[in-house]
Amino acid sequence: MLHIGIAQIDIEIGKRVQNQNRIRAWMAEHCTGLATRPAVVLPEIWDVGYALEVKDRLADDEGREAEAFLGELARQYDVWFVGGSVMARTPEGVVNRAQVINPAGELVAVYDKAHLVPMMNEPQYLLGGKKRCLFDLDGTSSGVIICYDLRFCEFIRRYALDGARVLFISAEWPLARAEHWVTLLQARAIENMMYVVACNRVGSSRDTVFAGNSMVIGPWGEILYRGSADREEGAFVRFDPSAVEGIRNTLKVFEMRVPEIY
Repeated sequence: MLHIGIAQIDIEIGKRVQNQNRIRAWMAEHCTGLATRPAVVLPEIWDVGYALEVKDRLADDEGREAEAFLGELARQYDVWFVGGSVMARTPEGVVNRAQVINPAGELVAVYDKAHLVPMMNEPQYLLGGKKRCLFDLDGTSSGVIICYDLRFCEFIRRYALDGARVLFISAEWPLARAEHWVTLLQARAIENMMYVVACNRVGSSRDTVFAGNSMVIGPWGEILYRGSADREEGAFVRFDPSAVEGIRNTLKVFEMRVPEIY
C-alpha cells in the first residue's frame, strides 16, 4: 500500500521564507504522529511562485536550499516528498525543477519541466527539461511531471510503457481551465491504467486565480480524493499500486498498440 499526502496550499510570490513557514505549519498539523509513512506532494514552484521576471535574484542554485529544507522535514516526520517544484538555477539557465526526497532526507531524483506554458511566459524565462523522471517509491515504479506537461498524452504514455504505476503531478493550474484539469487527470489515469496523484495550489497571484481541485485518481478513472477549489487543506489517501498490473493484463492496451501507424 502507498500512503499519499496532498498539501493543497497557497503560495506567496517571491517570499521564500513565508512559503517555507507555510509548509512547516502544514507538516506540523498533518504529519505529526502518523502511523504510516506517507509521500507528501506539494504544488508547483512552492518556493517563490511565478516570480519569473526576477528569476536571476530568486532562483535557488541547483535547488539546494529547497533540498536542504525538505530534507530536514523528511527526516523529522519520516516522509517522502514527491514533486513540489522549485525555481532552480543551473549552469545553463533557470529551470522549473521537481524534487524527490526520501525519508532519510536524500535527493533521489529530479525532473525539469519539459513543456513550458506560454500563458505564464515560461518559455521567455526558463529552460525546458530534456528527460523524463522515473523513480522507485518504496518498491513502486513512479513518474513525476509538472502542470502543463499534463496536456501531452504521448509524453505520459512513455512513463506507462516504461512501467510507471503511479504518476505524480505538481501544478499551478488556473481556475479558468479547471474543467480541463479534472478531465485530463482522469483521461491520463484511464488511458494509461495508472494511479494519478495531483497537487494543485489555491489562492491567486496577480491576475490569476488558481483552481485547487487536487486529486487522486485510480487506474479505472475513479476519483479517490478531490480537494476544494478555494481552500488550503490536507488529505491522505491509501491505495494498492499492485492493482495496476491486473487492469493492464485485462485490457492489454499496451500490447495492442500499433505505433508504426501513429
